Amino acid sequence: MSQTPDQKKMKSAARYFAVQALFQMESSGQTVESVTREFETFRFGEILEEGEMLEADLDTFRNLVDTAVDNQAAIDQMTDRALVAKWPIARIDPTLRALFRAAGAELTQKKTPPKVVIVEFVHVAQAFFPEGKESKFVNAVLDHMAREARPEAF
Repeated sequence: MSQTPDQKKMKSAARYFAVQALFQMESSGQTVESVTREFETFRFGEILEEGEMLEADLDTFRNLVDTAVDNQAAIDQMTDRALVAKWPIARIDPTLRALFRAAGAELTQKKTPPKVVIVEFVHVAQAFFPEGKESKFVNAVLDHMAREARPEAF
């Protein structure tokens, strides 16, 4: 079943918000329940600089955040294997750490094709780091993670 452009946009927004929520949880020490409640109440429908309202798919958002939290150790280990030895996950930027956790959550669920997950989260990286080289780094790390999580797709 094909998704409408609005459904695709809402899933993309859910990925973006999931990265923000995971970052907020790590930096503030808040619980998953309080952060998801805050996002669902105050952030969904947020007006962007371009004047567009960002609506997110609630199920996708909750699923990514919950899966990332529930499987954080395994996802972090998978991320560590994708990083070079000198850069364990604990040393990378916390936004990237949150991004890898959200992407890892989606990759391990086997619902979305891995190449779609990679493209989507590279776009999220570009939103957070519009001037940087991070998107190339994200692409390389997620490609490695996807090949580990879903080798049959390659």
